[in-house]
Amino acid sequence: MSAISPRMAAMAAVIVMAPAVGACGYNTIPTEKLNAEAKWADVQSQYQRRADLIPNLVSTVQGAAIQERTTLTNVIEARAKATSVTVNADDPASFERYQAAQGELTGALSRLMMTVEAYPQLQSNQNFIALQSQLEGTENRIAVARRDYNEAVRAYNTTLQTFPNIIWAKTLHSGSKPMQLFTASAEAQNAPSVNFDALSPAGAAPAAQPGGTAPAVTPGAAPAAAPATGN
Repeated sequence: MSAISPRMAAMAAVIVMAPAVGACGYNTIPTEKLNAEAKWADVQSQYQRRADLIPNLVSTVQGAAIQERTTLTNVIEARAKATSVTVNADDPASFERYQAAQGELTGALSRLMMTVEAYPQLQSNQNFIALQSQLEGTENRIAVARRDYNEAVRAYNTTLQTFPNIIWAKTLHSGSKPMQLFTASAEAQNAPSVNFDALSPAGAAPAAQPGGTAPAVTPGAAPAAAPATGN
């Protein structure tokens, strides 16, 4: 009986060990990481979609000649900041800056939506209504994308810290680092919303009440800002 060559022995060992390596989780780390990265791309895509809607929103509001210019300026500045932050999901510092910048933009948009409720001409503007609807849909998509991302990251981070995957994480996958999670923020709890309930059945905004008071708002909706006086 002929002796087995060293090469054949090595190949046989690889064949025998391959199922064991797969079973013990060697491939789990890159699989979970790729999934988390895909969810991260979804989050960024939805934030970019929101940023792309804002220029049209600002132009529409400017066209209505509202007096509260500060709210518009805040939205423009917050958008510029949110789109300029360089972020890496496994870098805590840059991730924190990114989340903070997006939160500031969410808050600025929310304040703008409350301000324009005092302007019936905007509430009945079809272009503005369409933009409101798109923004609301985008905020919902952002919330879903963040949730899915957090779930994927928890799975990936757990993989890096549990046996036997932790062995591969410290050896063959030594460059793998935990990814950051989105956390709740005050701004995120106050996302812009479409207040169609504030409109009359015919689709027009309620007229201002005698004495210059703000239009009535449906119970449960955010209170409308008081109309600004002209200079």
